[in-house]
Order: sequence, then C-alpha cells, then structure tokens
Amino acid sequence: MTAKDIDARETTTAAVLVRADGEVDEESLAYLREKVAAALDRPSLPPVNGEVRVRRASAHHVELPWSGRTDIRVGSDLVVVHAREASVRELADRLHDRLRSATERVAHRGDAARRTAAPPPWRGGPQK
Repeated sequence: MTAKDIDARETTTAAVLVRADGEVDEESLAYLREKVAAALDRPSLPPVNGEVRVRRASAHHVELPWSGRTDIRVGSDLVVVHAREASVRELADRLHDRLRSATERVAHRGDAARRTAAPPPWRGGPQK
C-alpha cells in the first residue's frame, strides 16, 4: 500500500510528518494536522519531530475502521500513541487527547520541582 498524501507540518516547535493511507479527504487530513499541531505546539516542549500515520480499513464490516499511530520524539524521549475510531474526526480528536497527555508526562518527568533538595546519604548526599 502506498501513502495517498504525505505532508510535513512545520510549527515553531514541531516538524511532524502526517501520512494517510487509503481514502482520506483533504478536509479531514487538514483537521488531523491541526489537532496534531495543537497538541505539540507548546513553548515548554523540547524539539519535536516524528510521524503520524492514519489508515482506513478496507473491509466494510469493521466496527472501527480508522486507526492511527504516532511515533514522535520529544527531546530524547519517544512518544508512541495508538487509537482506533469510527470516523477520521473522532480519530483526530482521540489522537490529540492522547498525544497531549503523553507529551505533558514527558515534559514534566524531569521537573526539578518534584525532586528532593539533596540526595540521601547512601547516594552520596550530605552526611549528618
């Protein structure tokens, strides 16, 4: 299967490739690009790049024919998000929600505010 439409979305913090396989109209693809850009366009994020793949199942009896996967590198961390939905707009919304929460977890994982002031003595901290 070949990709129908490939587009690199450049924002101030993100360079993300959006790839759609199958029958995806331009309006739906634009909506998907907006949702991905909104999830990743935050000033507190480190440099972001990666790929979003959207595919529609060819079988008509499939209950959730739309599937999506993101492989996005946020700084040195890899964020992988999967979703399956009944329509492409629902898929874009679900990917946005999951991508936003995953990138927030990555961004706040290394916050100094959650660390202790000094390591304990058995890890080389100050001795009493």
